[in-house]
Amino acid sequence: MGIDPGAFGAVAILDKDSRELVIIDMPTLKVKRGPRVVNQVDAHMLADSLRPHVSGEIKALVEKVSAMPGNGVASMFSFGRAAGIVEGVLAGLSVSFELIPPATWIKSMRTFGGKDGSRQRAQELFPDYAHLFARKKDDGRAEAALLACYAAEREDNEPSIRLPKGRRRLSL
Repeated sequence: MGIDPGAFGAVAILDKDSRELVIIDMPTLKVKRGPRVVNQVDAHMLADSLRPHVSGEIKALVEKVSAMPGNGVASMFSFGRAAGIVEGVLAGLSVSFELIPPATWIKSMRTFGGKDGSRQRAQELFPDYAHLFARKKDDGRAEAALLACYAAEREDNEPSIRLPKGRRRLSL
């Protein structure tokens, strides 16, 4: 499972054997913050969307968010809030997860050219699902799919980060 957090992100669940890919756009709701109305990740809808896919030994890679030069304080706070909601939902569903810096998975997945490069690379790796990455605003879907692919590749090379029931570890 790969997750691009944020109000315009997505979740991708990849069955590495069948190469079946499920994309879930990040569910949001409109929330009034002062004079503005903003999109916020809807924790209940996210949990409901993920629950049918959480069985067995599933783990998630979540893109690690951080402040970017030029982004406003309110914008970064909202992005951090979205990431926290995603992490809380995963923990509530007992899904082990790891935060991955963008540079790590982008380099490994040989993705170049920013958001458009992510969409192009996802179309190359998942040609049967290329239509899901066709629009400029589908970059969150593409990045989630690439994170899921990166997770599947790593799974073959690393032991599971999931611990016995009742003891969960979150890798940070």
